This record gives sequence, C-alpha cells and structure tokens, in this order.
Amino acid sequence: MRSDITKKGRHRAPQRALLKAIGLTEEDIERPFIAVANSYTSVVPGHVHLGSVANAVKTGVARSGGTAFEFNTIAVCDGIAMGHMGMKYSLPSREVIADSVELMVEAHRFDGLVLISNCDKVTPGMLIAAARLDIPSIVVTGGPMLAGYYRGEKVSFDAIYEALGKVEAGLMTEEELKELENSVCPTCGSCSGMYTANTMACISEALGISFTGCAASLAISGRKLGIAEKSGECVVNLVRSDLKPSKIMTLKAFENAITVDMALGGSTNTVLHLPAIAHELGIRIELDLFDRLSRRVPHLCSMIPGGSYALEDLDRAGGIPALMKELQPLLNLDVLTVTGKKMADNIAEAKVLERNVIHPISNPIHPQGGIAILRGNIAPQGAVVKTAAVSPKMLAHHGPARVFDSEESCMKTILKGDIHEGDVIVIRYEGPRGGPGMPEMLAPTSAVMGMGMGESVALVTDGRFSGASRGPCIGHVSPEAAVGGPIAILKDGDMISIDIPNRTVNALLSDDEMKSRLQSWKPPETRPLKGYLRRYVQTVSSADEGGVLGLWRH
Repeated sequence: MRSDITKKGRHRAPQRALLKAIGLTEEDIERPFIAVANSYTSVVPGHVHLGSVANAVKTGVARSGGTAFEFNTIAVCDGIAMGHMGMKYSLPSREVIADSVELMVEAHRFDGLVLISNCDKVTPGMLIAAARLDIPSIVVTGGPMLAGYYRGEKVSFDAIYEALGKVEAGLMTEEELKELENSVCPTCGSCSGMYTANTMACISEALGISFTGCAASLAISGRKLGIAEKSGECVVNLVRSDLKPSKIMTLKAFENAITVDMALGGSTNTVLHLPAIAHELGIRIELDLFDRLSRRVPHLCSMIPGGSYALEDLDRAGGIPALMKELQPLLNLDVLTVTGKKMADNIAEAKVLERNVIHPISNPIHPQGGIAILRGNIAPQGAVVKTAAVSPKMLAHHGPARVFDSEESCMKTILKGDIHEGDVIVIRYEGPRGGPGMPEMLAPTSAVMGMGMGESVALVTDGRFSGASRGPCIGHVSPEAAVGGPIAILKDGDMISIDIPNRTVNALLSDDEMKSRLQSWKPPETRPLKGYLRRYVQTVSSADEGGVLGLWRH
C-alpha cells in the first residue's frame, strides 16, 4: 500500500507517534488509509449538509476495514458570485480544488480517495484531482435540492434572475419578486435544475466514477446517506483490487458521459470540464466529439431551465441508471465502474418509471442532443450553444451586432431598455484570459428572457453561460478576444448570422475586411491584476482546450 511508506518499519516510528496523537490504534494504522476530501462550507447551499455525508462515508470506510482521514477543500457558490467581480474567481477555483486535493493526498501518501463535492467547479475540480492522482477513488456528489413553488408553479434558481428582467419591464412587482425570492431555493443541495452542478453529478455517474444512483438522489434524502456509506465501503474494495481512475475514465467512458449529457440537455460548461479531466489522463477530447455525438444522440429529458422537470423528477423516474438503460444501444456498456462491475451490470435492473420525464429513443423531445458546436469566421476554433434551451424560432437568426467589452456595460444597456428585437448582443473580453476567469453570463441572458426578448435577441460571448441560462446563447467563442480572436474586431451594426442546425456563426464581413481589422487590432488597456488571477492568466489555455493551466501534454 502507498501508505506503508509513512507507517511501516522502525524508521517510521516518528510518523506512527504522530498518528497515535490523533487517536489511532495499532489496528487503525495497519488498515488502508483513505482520504475523504470534503468540500463542506457554510456559505454554499449545495455544501452545508456535506458534514453528514462525510460521516456516512467514514462509517462505510470503517465497516470495510479502512481508516478514514477527512480534510476540506474550498467551494465557490456561482449563484452568490454571479454578476460582479466574484465571478472571475469561479472557474479558477477549479484548479485550486484539484491542486489542494493533490497536495494533501501526495503529502500523506493515502491509499484511496473519496471526493465529496456538489457545485459547479467543485465536482470538476475533484474529478481532475482523481484523474491526476490515479489512486483508487470514488466521487460522492451531495445531491440536488427540492424544487421551489411560486403560486403553484414549479420554479428553480433561473426563475429569480429572469424575474429581475420582468421587474425592469414592469411585468412583475417588487413584492412578487420578494415572494419568489423566498420560494425558489427551499432546501439545501445543488440548485434543482439541470444546471452545471447537477449535470456534472450525472456525468460523474455516467463516467462510472460515482456510485450507481448517486447523481439524482436528493440532498435531504436518507438514500443519499446510504449511497455515501456504500461509497465508503466501495473505495476500500477499490484499494484492495487496485482499480484506479485510469481504468475507469477511459475514452469510451467519456463518450458515455457526453452521450448522457446530450440526452439530458445539460449545461454547456461540460464542454469545458470534460476535456480538462481527460487531459489529466492523457486523453484529448476535441470539440468535434461533442458535436458528433450530439448529431447521433437524441434529447430525451426536458429538464429545467429549458424544460419543466427538476432533478427530483428525474430521480423519481429512475435517475441516471434508467436513462442509461434507455440509451444502451448508444453506449459503451463494457466499461469498468467503481462498483467493480461493468456498466452493463450496473444498469441491468434499471427501469424507466415515468415516460414523461425520460422519453423513449423512439419518441425523443428533439432528434439530436442538447448541445451543439458552432464554427465560423467569428469562432474558427468553435463555440458552444445549449440547443435544448433554444426556442425553435431562434435556431436561425440574422441581426445587427450590439458590441460590449464587458458584462457590466452590457447589463446597463439591457436594463435601460436599449436592446431591440433582432439584435445580437456580443460580449467580449470575458474569456479565460480576458475576463479573467471566463465569467458566466446568467444576468444578461436572464434579463433578456425576463423582458420578453428570448425569441428575438441572441447573445454571443467568449465568456460562458450559466447552466441556468436559456435562450439563443452562444458561448466559449474561441479564440477569445483577449488573444486577438475575430470576436475582438466586431463593431456595432455588423450583421451576424447564426444557424444552429448547420452549426455556423458568422459575421457577414468579407475576408479582406476581417483581415484588415485583425491587422489593426490592439488589445485594450486593462488594470493590472494581482494575486491568484495574475498567475492564472499567465498559463490558462483557450476555452476549446478546457481552460486548463499549462501546456497540453502529448
């Protein structure tokens, strides 16, 4: 065992003395050492309950003959960080989470690893750590909250942002806004729609790195604690069998995860996170893989924000095992999972219990998957759109650009009522380097939707959109403006053509005009950065490469 280097032999008496100082017995020291990386924090609703989840995990570890050691990582709440300077720190936190887990596990030479996570950048950060460390590992996601109800209507977190646009448009009173505010997030857990947190939980299960049924089981359920206990037992068995993430998270497993993502109509942020996780395993995931699978995989689940169902509905319908059972003709079922079994065995007994939530392949919501990759002279290296959340009326759009060099300046214009039907809002200098940190654009997208322009105004950005965003929102435009990507040379009034079915996004400018503008482009002056963001921008890669730090390893 890896931990033997810290506890075996006469020369490790000092280390054993320190372990006994924390209450370990000789028997405890003989057992496999299991790290429990917990992202508990009292500021994030998706994480406030993770202390009890960790206790359940540790019970399972002990029952299976291991010794558990718990430590914490950071966790940023994207909802609280949204719409101000704090959002610049959200995506960069992913790398800090991965690095902190690596530091703790490598310094103490743990034998196995349980990663307890829940929210947007935390689960990807934990998965990056699991891939990088490549010791027997299992991910336990903390589960979604219940959906809220406002005047008899099921609501989730996106509703509160769209309500801000309704108030500005005179469609809702401030008293009604307060009533919604008090209703939309009724319990702990990750926000109840198919936003980034829940999409990544579902993807973890589809990858085989999370226990069967974990993703959709509710944060407040006893079943979540039961799964946590089983996960604790499971990781000790993984140590004994030496089953590592590199044997589980193979290219075939990533294809399964993307297939499930397409069927769910999940968050576009998966296009950032999956390549970053695969990168640690030496696997290159190109944007074209997402698009190829999107054309092949039907959209089967009408989930909030683009649809009407919350995670509690998906759980009641059978969860990810039932969805994968429906998708089995399109999946690689011979891949290994943390249960020690193949995926085919994990889903063998699964059944779809509610067909209104999980449609059959023969009767999908849409014939193609929920995410598409667009290319064109604005985005030669690609851009991402969540097709599952786009009105059929906006699948093709042609209109004049309204160009903004920041989210803040765009929001001021939207709230003044100075955006008009047909416009294409362009928000640039918000990519991984330009933001910095590639902030989410939930505030402008929700304001546009709330003001009733979701079927007449499109948005294009080198930043990214929240998993809660809906409407014709095209993000991750690469190369980004800060490195001289073509989005940097757009001007107000330039005609923009968006054709989602044909996967294109273009400025209607001649090649000579584009070339002339690019030759005369100069980066705008920016205020000096300090602290972590200063280091981050020096090494972060493009969005189409996953926004990883450092160079790709080949």
